[in-house]
Amino acid sequence: MKHFDVIAFGSGSASNIYAELLSQNRNIRIAVIENGPVGGICLTRGCIPSKMILYPAELVHNIKRAGDFWINTGIRSLDFEKIMSWAYDEVMSESSQIENALMSDPRITLYKTNGEFVGDYQVKVGDEIITGDKILLCTGSRPYIPNIPGLSEVNYYTNENFFTMRKLPKKIAVIGGSFVGLEFGFFLSMMGSDVYVFEMLDRIVYQEEPEISFQLEKDLDQHMHILPLTKVVEIKKSGDSKIIVAEDLESKKTFEVPVDEIIVAAGRQSNSDITKPEKTGVKTDEKGWIVVNDYLETTKPNIWSCGDAIGKHMFKHAANYESMIVYYNAFKGRKLKVDFHAVPHAIFTQPEVGSVGMKESEVKGEIVVGYYLYRDTAKGLAMKDEEHFVKVIVERDNGKVLGGHIIGPYASSMIHEIILLMSSADQSFYPVYSMMHVHPAVNEVVERAFGSLAEPDYWADFKDSVKSSALEKRELIKEKIIKNQIK
Repeated sequence: MKHFDVIAFGSGSASNIYAELLSQNRNIRIAVIENGPVGGICLTRGCIPSKMILYPAELVHNIKRAGDFWINTGIRSLDFEKIMSWAYDEVMSESSQIENALMSDPRITLYKTNGEFVGDYQVKVGDEIITGDKILLCTGSRPYIPNIPGLSEVNYYTNENFFTMRKLPKKIAVIGGSFVGLEFGFFLSMMGSDVYVFEMLDRIVYQEEPEISFQLEKDLDQHMHILPLTKVVEIKKSGDSKIIVAEDLESKKTFEVPVDEIIVAAGRQSNSDITKPEKTGVKTDEKGWIVVNDYLETTKPNIWSCGDAIGKHMFKHAANYESMIVYYNAFKGRKLKVDFHAVPHAIFTQPEVGSVGMKESEVKGEIVVGYYLYRDTAKGLAMKDEEHFVKVIVERDNGKVLGGHIIGPYASSMIHEIILLMSSADQSFYPVYSMMHVHPAVNEVVERAFGSLAEPDYWADFKDSVKSSALEKRELIKEKIIKNQIK
């Protein structure tokens, strides 16, 4: 059996760890196990290629708004195939460069296959078994495929193969109304597809504050058919078409939507059924996610885990942060605890969504809450932004920022002002008043949200208004689809 100093499952954020090790040790021996394109999910089939294609979609969205500002314009042509090829070729080129770098380093052995534990610190790769002093379980995740009758009988896309799409579908169904499904759906709608998003829960992006979810639904309904409380119960084939059979969970009515293609974006699942970490004494939870302590140690000494594999915050920036915790704890003798109080994320549709920290329903102590609309700032007025807003949550007694939630232009960038506040020594919102904000800039919306703090009940009418207007629109859309059985 070959023995290594380190066995690393994955070439995404795990590479942060072994890059540090390689820079400091000329004689270290590292095994890297990767069962997909080298570079990991984010680079090759996640964050980076999706944001590359979403930028052209943003441009299309802005062009469509030009008429609001008395600009007569239009899109003469749009080359979908070139946009998709550009994104795919760029990331795969970088993946190849990373792979070549790994293979050219004599200290690294790259195994492009699955790794499966067969005993204590023993991993089967291909036809051989290797052992390691320390093991990094950065095994990522993969798309969860729901058990829908007929789904396995048709071709469908997930994030694993979406970027190989070269022909724009006229009509497409997206199963799942969270980050991935909405970003793919928005992109395709801007390219010209007729998009239907099916979500079983009572609102899209359920991880967000309810008013954020409902406002996003209202916005995206302008470009595609958003169908919460709708379950896909069967998929049938009819010639070249695929027939989505769906049930409206409110009325219990069943309806059909013929589409050209299907995207499955129904969540993520663990890869522990492939790696079998329990065979080396590593515990997993009921869904297969690796169990770790506050130091990202597993239940087996000298085996560490981070990223999607632990099932907590499935964002690349979180995985990068966690990888450095693992590096210092596993290889530098430190005892650093993970701190997840200010993990941010964003959704890159139009409008964008940016969030960090707790939601209002998660807070147990006494709080005050602030909202502010873009339209009530000079920049919001200039952009004719009527409905988007910033929400902030603050601990009543000490001014500690507990969470921030933004829907609107530049939300993915604006959220960083709140992240900085939450990352300061006392996590207070007071610095927002001692600093100057550029006037007129969108960040004034954040500043003024902190200036409008009030009892949570004060905002009940605002939240009800956002929800009711979204539900009214939803009812009309569902009624039209069910009544007309759109073909």
